Amino acid sequence: MSVCKKFTKDNKVTVTFTIKKAAAQNAAKIDLLCEHNGWQPVAMKAQKNGTFRGSITVEEGAQAAYQYRFKYTFADNSVKYDNDWDAERYVSNPFGGDNSVFSAVRE
Repeated sequence: MSVCKKFTKDNKVTVTFTIKKAAAQNAAKIDLLCEHNGWQPVAMKAQKNGTFRGSITVEEGAQAAYQYRFKYTFADNSVKYDNDWDAERYVSNPFGGDNSVFSAVRE
């Protein structure tokens, strides 16, 4: 998995998430869940090579960091939540697990 950030001149950050084929675990669908929009699912697009990709845009510096995680939906309609294996860092969530984190400030 990877997170790529692009800072724009209008103080926004476009964050592109890529989930590698092995990490996708043959999921039929993957959604990105992130606090930037109240944890509403953002569909990631399946790529021909088996990876999934999706992007969001946030205001630069609106907050130091955003939490996110992924929701995999499999062909049998089962669901699994996971984090980015290569996240910048992790923070505890109220459900006894962790969430991945990305910063929205220039380093």
